[in-house]
Amino acid sequence: MGRIYDFIIVGAGTAGCLLANRLSANGKFSVALIEAGGSDNYHWVHIPVGYLYCMGNKRTDWLYKTTKQEGLNGRELNYPRGKVMGGCSSINGMIYMRGQAADYDQWRQMGNDGWSWDDVLPYFKNMEDSYEGENKFHGSGGEWKVNQQRLSWDVLDSFKEAAVEAGIPEINDFNEGNNFGVSYFKVNQNAGLRWNTVKAFLKPIKNRKNLTILSKCEVSKIILDNKKTKGVEVFRNGKLEEIFVNREIILTSGSVGSPKILELSGIGNPEILRKLGIKTEVENKNIGENLQDHLQLRVIYKLENAKTLNQKANSILGKLGIGLEYAFKRTGPMSMAPSQLGVFAMSDNSYDTPNLQFHVQPLSLDKFGEPLHNFPGLTASVCNLNPQSRGNVHIVSRDHRVAPSIDPNYLSAEQDKIVAAQSIKLARRIISQPAMKKYNPQEFAPGIQFQSEEDLKKVAGDIGTTIFHPVGTCAMGNSISSVTDSSLKVRGVEGLRVADASIMPTITSGNTNAPTLMIAEKASEMILNSNKI
Repeated sequence: MGRIYDFIIVGAGTAGCLLANRLSANGKFSVALIEAGGSDNYHWVHIPVGYLYCMGNKRTDWLYKTTKQEGLNGRELNYPRGKVMGGCSSINGMIYMRGQAADYDQWRQMGNDGWSWDDVLPYFKNMEDSYEGENKFHGSGGEWKVNQQRLSWDVLDSFKEAAVEAGIPEINDFNEGNNFGVSYFKVNQNAGLRWNTVKAFLKPIKNRKNLTILSKCEVSKIILDNKKTKGVEVFRNGKLEEIFVNREIILTSGSVGSPKILELSGIGNPEILRKLGIKTEVENKNIGENLQDHLQLRVIYKLENAKTLNQKANSILGKLGIGLEYAFKRTGPMSMAPSQLGVFAMSDNSYDTPNLQFHVQPLSLDKFGEPLHNFPGLTASVCNLNPQSRGNVHIVSRDHRVAPSIDPNYLSAEQDKIVAAQSIKLARRIISQPAMKKYNPQEFAPGIQFQSEEDLKKVAGDIGTTIFHPVGTCAMGNSISSVTDSSLKVRGVEGLRVADASIMPTITSGNTNAPTLMIAEKASEMILNSNKI
């Protein structure tokens, strides 16, 4: 007989670590937190610039790829997902971004009671430890540290000024409900080091006797008995084990992992399951559907008379200086989030709230993982915050070790192509303002030869790439066909919830880490309220 716990949490990522903390806090429940990856005790996890070395690294990344994307002119993309304690909070860009009030109000309007902006704001605040202290929008004393960045670049200050000249107001905070404006991003760092969910939520409670953490332990399926959860089947140290549950199983494996586990368990579309020889236990054709992601278009400029990371990182003295500054001060380029400056704007006058987000970087390269260019460079990476395109994630084998098919279906909606063209035009309008003239910016990519809307639509498919924000594959809703209800229970199964980015019915307007934490915070309250002793 395997071990028995009150709660089993599948995935020690962004959501799972917080949930483990909350569900074990009262000491009344035994909690098992299961993670397929290993320890976060790896220096590149904690040095902020280390995200460059964690993505594409089998120690920390699932190494997924998308299917070939018609909208990207036949290209497939690497699709990093955290396979390590802390999940994507251990390898992401550390940007603290909640999205906009309108995002959550839309969820409420879709029938998800309790998920409006006013409903969710207290959960954001509850976990937060903001450098600004407590106020109407921010919390103090929570586990999740939100700080200012520890570096500055003149060229980014100039781009900020140029955005203002282009009619975009300067603001201080992107997290008060309306993001329209230009500002520096706030980051999840502490004293120049990454702040991941292991540091925030697990290390302070490592001695709780009612919490068991199992790493390098991969869940292959949920064990069901007459549509009720009994436990999970796991592979650990090359052996098959069963772990049983008294109360609930909570999937926190993300927008790729959670639908994968559901389908391997016989919960999903019978047509997909039948082809793989998996018996359908619970039918739901929407599991794995509704995949949304932010597609970024990296508009790159070659500059003159500018200091950028390109020069610093491409010389021996520059590298030495970067290393010494970080070693002694925990500042400088090694403390950098991938993006420092943000701009939220509308692609045209038909939008009431921003539908574009820029991540502006004092560097340029062909793609992450490749060397920086040998000229002073700036990248204005822009993404459509509200894509209409929808894709899917589905298993292709009954073997849990086989990666699922990931098809984001980028730029399949005509409106997304129109917004892509408009976003490149806006990048050009900002860069052409007086504040940037001293750098004599020359467009390196996509290139000024692309001018017409049709040309820009096509080139968007050539340069577009993921900014790593998949959501929606176990979307909540008030319809019996939705995967989860507004309390995050999986429809048709007793004792099973999903509490990660996959439950989002529509993608939030910005980086998705903070909203995922909020989902876990709210989920913990709902779980504890329905499991009172």
